[in-house]
Amino acid sequence: MKCIIIDDEPLAVDLLRDFVEKVVSLELICTFNNALDAISYINQNNVDLVFLDIEMPHFTGIDFINAIEKKPLIIFTTAYSNYAVEGFDFGAIDYLIKPIPFHRFLKAVMRAQHAFNPNIPVQETPQTALEDKNNFMFFRSEYENIKINFIDILFIEGLKDYVKIYTVDGKYILTLMSLIKLENMLNNKGFSRIHRSYIVNLIHIKSIQKNKVLIADKRLPISDSYKVDFFKKINL
Repeated sequence: MKCIIIDDEPLAVDLLRDFVEKVVSLELICTFNNALDAISYINQNNVDLVFLDIEMPHFTGIDFINAIEKKPLIIFTTAYSNYAVEGFDFGAIDYLIKPIPFHRFLKAVMRAQHAFNPNIPVQETPQTALEDKNNFMFFRSEYENIKINFIDILFIEGLKDYVKIYTVDGKYILTLMSLIKLENMLNNKGFSRIHRSYIVNLIHIKSIQKNKVLIADKRLPISDSYKVDFFKKINL
């Protein structure tokens, strides 16, 4: 299926692009950071599926659906669950809440594939790329090995010979490992080193304020030695 991504958040676009590349049956043909720019494109080109953010400034995802002539399959993506009912009223195939885990993305894509071609069953098929087997790690903490999904990691703090891994549930684990070793292990997993003491998960960044990154309620420093590579990763 030929698909496009419409989202005003660059990090959200990057995450969806990475997910799409893992699914053999999807072909990403264009991305847009606002819905207005996508209207003429979708009216003049064959697009089978749209990953569409609902809440965008000036022109929402709902406005976009009302404005287009051709009606492709729609999968809504948003950080606000209160739009779910409205989204399904407009015939959306599925509704993904940010931050989006890959297994949930894959489930939505399979629903879209079935709608596009009813001969394709909703369950996993050989033509569909399966969930990345390397989307988690086990960390030794005290007397047990704890499994942590990468999507659930907010950021990681280096403490001499230990690292402190902060997760979305407001907790953290302490494990014996160097930050540079963990940085290498998380390469190409959506993380970035921003400081000699911090690695951050890009999808959980709320904002960047001067030389600080806001994740959850924490403001983490960006050092000059990591700034160039970090900004390159987030297209700034």
